[in-house]
Amino acid sequence: MTLAFLTNWLGSVPPAAIPLLLACLGLILSERAGVVSLGIEGYLAMGAMSAASVTLVSGQPLLGVLAGVLAGTLLALGFGIAVVVLRCEQILAGLATMAIGLGAAGVIGRSYVHRTFEGIDSLQLGALAELPLLGKLLFAQDPLTYLAVLLTLACAWMLLRTRLGLRLRAVGEDPATADVAGVQVQAHQLLAVALCGALAGLGGAYLATVASNTWVENMVGGRGWIALALVIFARWSPLRALLGAFLFGAIEALLPRLQAIGLDAPVYLVGMLPYALTIAVLVIASYSPKRRGVEPAALGLAYLRQDRR
Repeated sequence: MTLAFLTNWLGSVPPAAIPLLLACLGLILSERAGVVSLGIEGYLAMGAMSAASVTLVSGQPLLGVLAGVLAGTLLALGFGIAVVVLRCEQILAGLATMAIGLGAAGVIGRSYVHRTFEGIDSLQLGALAELPLLGKLLFAQDPLTYLAVLLTLACAWMLLRTRLGLRLRAVGEDPATADVAGVQVQAHQLLAVALCGALAGLGGAYLATVASNTWVENMVGGRGWIALALVIFARWSPLRALLGAFLFGAIEALLPRLQAIGLDAPVYLVGMLPYALTIAVLVIASYSPKRRGVEPAALGLAYLRQDRR
């Protein structure tokens, strides 16, 4: 019984973890370039709504996923133009973008609420999926889960091993010095913000086409805020984000498993665990000396070329 419970529990973790992971990856890229994207909740909502509506209209979940990525990217570009080109205050612009995304998703998706559709099915890799404990976790997931893991590895490699990653990190640490070195600060920040929107849009599309196969208003449920805390937990590292997302996902997936075995668990208490963990992460991070020197030095600061020394 214990082994079966653990196997099923671990197998149900990715649907809860992948949206957090993708949103966190996007935030890491954006913040590495010095831009705080507080509109992440709106990106997720627009991605989920767009994916669900396009899937319902076309009958093609892959088209829905692409629509979700596009919707998140477009919303993020609007935010990027506001803060990078027009130099709006990042926190206020991010909160406004979040409100716009949530509101637009609710209005545009109103006619698609609670309409189910056939989403993206999990892969079944034969006998490997029947292995005890890790079989369902590793070999019985949907294609987007494996894509998210590959994107995590790609982001880690890009940030640490490529010229583009070096430029993004330079822009986030010292944009004036990067500008002197010939790096187009605004272009790289806009690229990072657009990638943040695309990844978050993909996370929202995952919620709609894999985790739920429907669209419900407010289905994002605060995942954007959890992803923001997860960035601090991961110390702006994609690989740490992978571990952190699965930790948060494991906690979120615990309640349905407990109910499935008939355990009389306190529903609201268990349901609040991911948010309680989010608060704990923020409190611990505020007192952690390890955070110093990891956070991008120019995070949240608008760069004006005329201020360059």
